[in-house]
Amino acid sequence: MKIAQGNSVLVTYALGSCIGLCFHDPRLKLGALLHIMLPINMETGRTHPMKYADTGIRETLKQMEARGSSRSRITVKIAGGAKMFEIAGGSGLGNIGQRNIESVNAILKRENIRLLAQEVGGKVARTLFFDVNTGQGCVRSYGQKDIFF
Repeated sequence: MKIAQGNSVLVTYALGSCIGLCFHDPRLKLGALLHIMLPINMETGRTHPMKYADTGIRETLKQMEARGSSRSRITVKIAGGAKMFEIAGGSGLGNIGQRNIESVNAILKRENIRLLAQEVGGKVARTLFFDVNTGQGCVRSYGQKDIFF
């Protein structure tokens, strides 16, 4: 997770089944970009909370609030959650991207955070750019037009 204020562009690469979350407080021009890998933190001791949707979202909100942000102003845009691999036998492991999408949506709803836009699913990896000043996100995928949201 990276956090910035004002004229900054945050970037995360290689969003396959992972999800990138752009948190934005428009009044403070404060933003954070979180790159989660898995839906739920199952680590003993929870030494890497930002890798997981449940603990990463809560910790990002905590850090934004510590800088003066209010949950009522924070909005989120997400990208990623692709199905990168086909696994024989219908194993749920092959669709971790969908599990990540569902987890992120449920946690944002539970935390009372508005989800403004999403560019999720599919079968391609993405790079996510986030303009902290304006709150605009840009998704870039190889061989495709950039998507602004």
